[in-house]
Amino acid sequence: MRVGVLTGGGDCPGLNAVIRAVVRKGVQEHGFEFVGFRDGWKGPLEGLTMPLGVKECRGILPRGGTILGSSRTNPFKLENGVEQIKENLAAAGVDALVAIGGEDTLGVATKLADLGVDVVGVPKTIDNDLSGTDFTFGFDTAVNIATEAIDRLHTTAESHHRVLVVEVMGRHAGWIALHAGIAGGASAVLIPEQPFDIEKVCAHVETRFESEYAPIIVVSEGAVPVDGGDMTLVSGEKDAFGHVRLGGIGDRLASEIEQRTGKEARAVVLGHVQRGGTPTAFDRWLATRFGLQAVDAVADGEFGTMMALRGTKIVRVPLSEGTAELKVVSPEEYAEAQVFFG
Repeated sequence: MRVGVLTGGGDCPGLNAVIRAVVRKGVQEHGFEFVGFRDGWKGPLEGLTMPLGVKECRGILPRGGTILGSSRTNPFKLENGVEQIKENLAAAGVDALVAIGGEDTLGVATKLADLGVDVVGVPKTIDNDLSGTDFTFGFDTAVNIATEAIDRLHTTAESHHRVLVVEVMGRHAGWIALHAGIAGGASAVLIPEQPFDIEKVCAHVETRFESEYAPIIVVSEGAVPVDGGDMTLVSGEKDAFGHVRLGGIGDRLASEIEQRTGKEARAVVLGHVQRGGTPTAFDRWLATRFGLQAVDAVADGEFGTMMALRGTKIVRVPLSEGTAELKVVSPEEYAEAQVFFG
C-alpha cells in the first residue's frame, strides 16, 4: 500500500514526531510505502510531493514545525478542488491518506472521507480546542513557553512597579491562557469564553498595587470586553477558512489600564513563539502515539476516523465527531481557577 501524509494549518511542535511514527511503523511493520504531500492540502491539489521514508525521518523527533510544510489551503473553496485531489492521489498511486491538522484541516478530511477518499486524521492544535480528544499535541509546549515568559516577567514587573499584560494565542478557546496563567502565578486571566469588565480589571490592578505587588495579566488574543466590543483585529482580511487575523488585545488592554489607573502598563505579545521550536517530552510522546495508532488504522482499513486521547488511551473516533464542535473552557472550570487569581 502507498500512503500519503500531509500536515495542514498552523505549524505546531510535535508534527514531525507524528510523521516519524507513521513512517517508521508503516515501513517496518506493515510494509507500506509513503509519499509526503507538501504544504497542506495544496500538496494533493497541485501534485506537490516529496520522498518520505525512514531516511527522511531521521533526526526530526526534536524538531519543531513540519518537514512537509503547511498552508491554510481549502480545496472546497476552489473550483474542481476535490476532483483535482482525487486525480492527483490516483496519479501518485496513493491508496490512503494520513491528514495531520486542526479543525480546518480535519474538516476538509471529513468531507473528503464522505466523498470516498480513504483518509485517517490526527488532531493537531496548540489551542487544545478539538472536542474529540482530551489533549492535542503542541498544547503542552505552548503552555510551557507561555509559563516561562510569565515567570520572567514577574521580576521585571516587580522591579519597575508596572502592570504587565501577556497576550497569548487562543481565538475562541482560552486553554493556553488559563493553564499558563495558573502555572505562572498570574494575577488575572482573561479568556474568550468569559467577556471581561475593564472596570473590574482596573480595580483589581489597584488592589494588587495596594498590596505592593505588581500584577501580571494573561489575556487570550480572542478575549472581548463585556460591554459588547469585538475581537481586536490585525486585519479584517479572511483566510480560506473564513478566519480573520487577531492581535492587539494586549496593547489595547494595557493602554486602558494605564489611562484609568495611572499605573504604567506594558504589553508583551508572545505570538508565534508559542508554537515554534522544540516540542516538550509530553508532546513528543503524545504525537508519537497518535502516529503509531494512525498507521495501524490505515492497515486495518478504518478510514474516516481520527485518533483521540481519552484518559491515557489512544482511541479511534469518527472524523465527524472529532471536529463536531470546539472544546472551550466552561464557566465552572474558569470559576474553579479564580481562587488562584487575585
